[in-house]
Amino acid sequence: MKSNFAAKLKESAISVLPVMLIVAVLHFTIAPLPEGQLAKYIVGGALLMLGLGIFLVGADIGMVPFGQKVGSALTRKRNLTLILAAAFLIGFAITIAEPDVQVLASQVSSVAPDINRFALLVMIAVGVGFFLVVAMIRVLMQWSLPKLLIGFYVLVFIICSFIDPGFVGVAFDSGGATTGPITVPFIMAMGIGAAAAVKREDGTDNSFGYVGLASIGPIAAVAVMGLLSPIRLDAERGGGADAAVKGLAAAFTDEIPHVALDIALALAPLVVLFLLFQVLLLRLTLQQIKRMLLGLVYSFIGLVVFMVGVGGGFTPIGQALGQRLGGIGEGWVLLPVGMLLGAVVVIAEPAVWVLTEQVEEISGGHIKRPIMLFSLSVSIAAAVTLGMTRVVTGLSIWWLLVPGYALALALTRISPPLFTAIAFDSGGVASGPMSTTFVLALTLGASFARGGNPATDAFGMVAMIAMAPLITIQLLGLAFRRAERRREAMERRSRSRNEGNGNA
Repeated sequence: MKSNFAAKLKESAISVLPVMLIVAVLHFTIAPLPEGQLAKYIVGGALLMLGLGIFLVGADIGMVPFGQKVGSALTRKRNLTLILAAAFLIGFAITIAEPDVQVLASQVSSVAPDINRFALLVMIAVGVGFFLVVAMIRVLMQWSLPKLLIGFYVLVFIICSFIDPGFVGVAFDSGGATTGPITVPFIMAMGIGAAAAVKREDGTDNSFGYVGLASIGPIAAVAVMGLLSPIRLDAERGGGADAAVKGLAAAFTDEIPHVALDIALALAPLVVLFLLFQVLLLRLTLQQIKRMLLGLVYSFIGLVVFMVGVGGGFTPIGQALGQRLGGIGEGWVLLPVGMLLGAVVVIAEPAVWVLTEQVEEISGGHIKRPIMLFSLSVSIAAAVTLGMTRVVTGLSIWWLLVPGYALALALTRISPPLFTAIAFDSGGVASGPMSTTFVLALTLGASFARGGNPATDAFGMVAMIAMAPLITIQLLGLAFRRAERRREAMERRSRSRNEGNGNA
C-alpha cells in the first residue's frame, strides 16, 4: 500500500509541479500576484497532489477492480439486457464521481450561477451512460467505429448550431473533462471484457473506441440541456475576488463542509451500485468487500482533499494570474504563455506516457515514444495558443471546432482503424487535471481582464486540448502505415533479388 501511494503521489507531482514552476516564474517576472496569493497557490498545489495521490490509490484498490469484476461477470452471463443496463449505470455513477467533471461543473456554476451544478453533473453522467451503451452495442453488433463517430459528431454539431453560444464551449469541454483518472479505467475494463467475448470476423482489435464514443455523450447531453434551457451564459464581469480577501487558512477550511457533502453525494450512486451488483451478480468474499469499501473511503478522502486544494487555492489563483496576464498591453502575452503551458501540460500528464508506450508497442516500434511525445506536445501547444487567441480576439469557437473535427473525422476514412480508435480514446488523455483546474481557470481570468464574456471566450479551452490528439495520432497512424508499406516493399525486393541470385 505504501509503495503504491508513493508511486501515485509521484504521478500527481509530475503533473502538477511543472505548472507550478511556470506560475512561480511568471509571478517573479511579468505578472506578480497580490500579496499572499502565491502562498495559497503553493498550499493548493500541495493539496492537489496529495488528494489526487490518495484518490488514485483508492481507485486502484476499490474502483478499478470493481469495474473489472463487473465486466468479467457480465461477459460470462452473456445477457444483452443485463450488459446494457449495467453499462448505463456504471457510466452514470463513475462520471458523477470523476474529479475533472466535478471541477468543470464548479467552474461553470461560478461563471454562470444560473446553471445548477448538480443538474449539469447529472446531464453529463446520463450522456456518458447512454453512449457507453452505444459502445457496447457497437462491439456486439460489430458496427464500424468511424461511421459511428462521423454520424454522432455530425448530429452533435447540428444540435449545437441551435443553442446559446455559451453552451457550445461548455458542451465540448465536458467531453474532454469526462475522460479522467476514474472513468477511463472503468470503461476500458468493461470494454476489454466485451472485446474478449466478441471477436470480430476480420480479426480487428475491439479493445479501443469505448472512451472515444463515451466522450461524445457529455457533449450531446449538455447540448440538449442548452437546447431545452432558457438560460443564456452571459457571465457577469469580475471573478476571482474571493481568493484576494480570504486569509490563507480560511481559503481552504471554508471549502471543506460543502466539498465533503458534494463528494459524499457524488460517490453515493457508486456505493449503491456496488451493493446492488454484489447481491445480484458478484458474490465477493468478505475480504474482497472490505478491500473495495476501503478503496471507496480512500477515494472519498482523496477527492475532498483534491477539491479543497482546487477551490481554495489552485483555481482562484489561476484566475488571478490570468487577470494579470490579460491586463498586460493588448493581451498578446497570453499566446506564448499558453503555448508553453500546452507543451508542458501534455508532457507532464502521466496518462500521456502510458498512451505513448501503448502506441510504440502496437506499431512494432516504428513510432517511437519521443516522436509521439513531440507530436502531442506541438499539437497541444498549438491548441492552447488557439484557445488563448479566442480570449484576445473574441474569435468564435466555431471557427476552430468545425475545421478541427472535420479534419479528424475525415482522417477516420484513411487512417488505420486501430489508430483511429486510439486517437478518439486519447482525446481526453491530454485534458487531465491540469487542464480543468488551471489552464481553464487562467483562461477564465484572462477573459474577465479583457472585458469579454468568459462563457463564450474561455470555455472551449479543454475542448481544444482534447481535439489535438484526434488529429495527431491519426496522422501518426498514416505515417506508420506508410512505413509498413515501405518495409514490405523492401522485403519483396530483397526476396526477388535472392530468388534471382538463386536461379543464376
